[in-house]
Parts: sequence; C-alpha cells; structure tokens
Amino acid sequence: MQKSRKLLVGVTVGVLAVGVTAALAGPVIYRDFIAAPPVQAPTLSADQSVLGAAKEPAVAPSTGGTDSATSGSVLDAAALAGEWQVADGSEAGYRVDEVLNGTEITVTGRTNQVTGTFAIADTGLTLDSAELTVDVASIITDNDSRDNYFRSQALRTSEFPTATFTLTDPVTLESAPLAGDIVSTEAKGELTIAGKSQPVTAQIELRSDGTTAEIAGSIPITFADFGVEAPRLGFVSVAPTGAVEFQLTAAKP
Repeated sequence: MQKSRKLLVGVTVGVLAVGVTAALAGPVIYRDFIAAPPVQAPTLSADQSVLGAAKEPAVAPSTGGTDSATSGSVLDAAALAGEWQVADGSEAGYRVDEVLNGTEITVTGRTNQVTGTFAIADTGLTLDSAELTVDVASIITDNDSRDNYFRSQALRTSEFPTATFTLTDPVTLESAPLAGDIVSTEAKGELTIAGKSQPVTAQIELRSDGTTAEIAGSIPITFADFGVEAPRLGFVSVAPTGAVEFQLTAAKP
C-alpha cells in the first residue's frame, strides 16, 4: 500500500512537471515550429521582392509609355510624367510584436487587395500626389482567431473596411535615377485607419525601368493614435506600436 502511494505521488509530480514544462515551452514550440515565420520587412534587392518572396522582375503593359530602359542607363525623366496606377502583385499589411506566455513573437499580416494612383509632374522628378487604399478586412495572418479579433474588435472592419494613405507633401528627386537603381527617400502623408487620420512619414525605397516601378516601405504607428486598443488577454499581449508595410508594383495605364 505504501509502495502504491509513493508510486502515485511520483506519477502526479511527474505529470505536474510535464505540464509546467509544456506551459513554459509551448509558446516557444509554437513560435519556432508551428507559427508561420514573419514575412521579411520590406526592402528592394536584385533577386527578391520587397516582401521577401522570390519573383520575376515586374512586367506590366503600358499603353502610353516608352520601352523599358536598359539597366544602368539614365531614365528619361519626361517619360515618367503622368499618372501611374497600382498593379497586380502589390501587397500591404502590418507587423506587430506579441508576447505569448513570456515568449516574443513577431506577427505579420498581408493582403493583395490594394488600389491606388500616383501623379508625377511634367519634370518627371516630383511625385505630386498619391492615393492608396487597402482592404483591411482581407488582411490575414497564420491564425484565424487573431484575424477575427483584428477585424471585429481592433479595426471594426464592418464599419471601416479600408485604410487609406494620402500624400500631403510632394516628393522630389534631385535627378533622374539609373534604370534599376534603388532610391531611398521619405513620403509625408495622412494615414487613415479605423476612421481616424494621423500625419505620418513613410520610409520608402523605389526603382523603375521607365515603364514599371516597385515601391517598398513602412510606416511606424502607435495603435492608440487611431483609437485601436492593443489587446491584453492575460496569456498574450500585443505591443502598443507596430508598422504598416507595403510592397507596390505600379505602371502607367
């Protein structure tokens, strides 16, 4: 009887130890082996798309532009003037850090439901205006529960289904870049999320062959500025700040 009691106590202690270990290790296992890895932060490179997935160089038809320039040659600034439109292959979304039972996890959400226009002045060196719209209700991560909370509680997408960015200050380059060269700059604008607008500054990279363009960038945000409360559910908390990220392909209509 004494032996059985000792065996039972030993088994109970063992189960509790396994339970504690699982509770502590579970988030680490989720982060390292189950959760989809966060998408690479937006950047342009010769062999990667701005969101980290390998792709072919952008090829989009242009009815009114010139043929694409040879890589390394100076772009014809005048030929860049006019309206450009967001084309297929564009994405936008967000990046935020979560803490799950003490384990830090970076979450990225993405959607390809992005539309917009850009207007370049006659000189070809100044972006006069830009209007971008993102269907935030279609943004997804690797977790349906998180996405449902994001839509129903955080952003209330039934009431505010889109987010927008409007350029407020023209962006001017000193000279026409070389075809395929990456240009880094910033764009000041107004970002509207969940019905609230705030002035923001986007850090961007861009490159073009004269008929198509790629734009990568991010906008740091504080959720409270847009009336969005970062959830704290006891076992999981979300950082109060994050970033709006985008990869855009643009072409002349």
